Amino acid sequence: MLKQLKIQNYALIEKLKITFEPGYSVITGETGAGKSILLGALSLILGNRADTGILKNKDKKCIVEAEFDIQRFSLKIFYDKHDIDYDEITIIRREISTSGRSRAFINDTPVNLAVLKDLSNQLTDIHSQHQNLNLNDNLFQMNVLDAFAGLLPKVEDYKKDYFEYLKIKKDYKQLLERAEKEKSDFEFLQFRFDELEDAKLNEEEQIEIEDELKQLNNAEEIKENLSISFSLLSDEGNGVIKNLIESIASLKHIQNVYNKINIISKRLESAKIEIEDISNELEILSEDVEHNPVRAEFLKERIDTIYALQNKHKVSTIKELISIKKELQHKLDDISSFDEQIKNLEKTLDSKRQLVENKANTISEGRIGASVKLETKIIEILQKLGMPSGKFKVKQELIDDFSETGKDNISFLFSANKHSDVQEISSIASGGEISRLMLSIKSVISDTIALPTIVFDEIDTGVSGDIAEKIGNIMKAMSDNMQVISITHLPQVAARADFHYRVYKIENKNDTLTKIIKLNKQERKTELATMLSGENITDAALKNAEELLK
Repeated sequence: MLKQLKIQNYALIEKLKITFEPGYSVITGETGAGKSILLGALSLILGNRADTGILKNKDKKCIVEAEFDIQRFSLKIFYDKHDIDYDEITIIRREISTSGRSRAFINDTPVNLAVLKDLSNQLTDIHSQHQNLNLNDNLFQMNVLDAFAGLLPKVEDYKKDYFEYLKIKKDYKQLLERAEKEKSDFEFLQFRFDELEDAKLNEEEQIEIEDELKQLNNAEEIKENLSISFSLLSDEGNGVIKNLIESIASLKHIQNVYNKINIISKRLESAKIEIEDISNELEILSEDVEHNPVRAEFLKERIDTIYALQNKHKVSTIKELISIKKELQHKLDDISSFDEQIKNLEKTLDSKRQLVENKANTISEGRIGASVKLETKIIEILQKLGMPSGKFKVKQELIDDFSETGKDNISFLFSANKHSDVQEISSIASGGEISRLMLSIKSVISDTIALPTIVFDEIDTGVSGDIAEKIGNIMKAMSDNMQVISITHLPQVAARADFHYRVYKIENKNDTLTKIIKLNKQERKTELATMLSGENITDAALKNAEELLK
């Protein structure tokens, strides 16, 4: 419920505060007094765009602030989702700076216009001549029928499964396309895998092969140098070992007379043993080294194979080649399992489609059952609004596939004349007829769901006194379930209100200001009399106004 509206520096409004009550309120005033200005300011709260043209004083910013009681709307999830402090008394504020920059706040938390619209449109519904264009929108018509039938929760539940179904359907299509593409690559992938598999790669072999090849390619040089080294150590004529033996023997002759030489003698003995061991190893190594062209050719072919594979796959190690082989194996396994994946996803898709179809059928049946009742109710209200020959029909057509609202197309057909067939609303209805039809629809919906605050903006234009009274009665009845605010120029509509506000202008030499006041009982009577007879109020007008208020 809209509790309060504050406006600063907007159009003809310098500063204004209006407190609204639950139930049915009307706003009246002379043409040009500023009723539309109030609506324009409220539209800023709804997220409409604005510029500096709305600033009364170009040196000050414009502020519009609305206070709502939202405890009946279960909106805490919305606040949590957008990280906004929740309060049952919510304040929405819009500021337009002197540069035209706009800022929006919900409970002092800055928000963008999309978030502002999302919330405010759940709280306030402005119904004007312009909004009547919604009647030509099939989605709007669908929502009206679903609201009347009490199907909105089922439609929301259906939508979840429908969008899941679309995702599975998309995944299934992509899997088919991927399977088709990758199956065509299967032979190529298999060839690359077989090439690596046949190579029987070992992570360590590259270093071992490269080392062995170096030895084989330099066998003669290695053998020759090993032999030279061996000879220098063990040659019987003048080898290192022979000289060490002679050195040790010489020192033994003086051991008994020169004790200091004992340690050196032992060190020489150890050196002789070590060099003899080295000499033996050199001899063995020399015998092991052989020139083996067959083995060298085999290893050369092997390393060439490894280098070729590394070059082909643009890597530098066998480890990377083995990793590529595993990746190819995974792809081949994946392709081989496509048939099973497709079969499983097809089963999931069929199951989800069946669930969606069952829910869509349930919704369709609910719409069929509600259509006749909606038609009857709308026609009853149209007759009250001066359209005794008014006809209203809900056309329901099944579509080939599902949509996010089910498997139906819903369209409203209408005729205001006795001898005319019902047709699409946009084809035949006049502005006044559409206004009364929209009022009828809003009235019916207000009986079935909790609508937000609704503001009617002079939708009664062109209506006669008798019909105006019935419009007032309908708005009054609607206010049992919601807050109704009507901007009107008809006394019969205004008289049915619980609360009456009057908009007026103050003009002086330098300025023109729009003001608004809440009328008491006597002021209401005077205002209604003025609406009936003009500025020169007659006794008859006052009496008529008094009768209207009864």
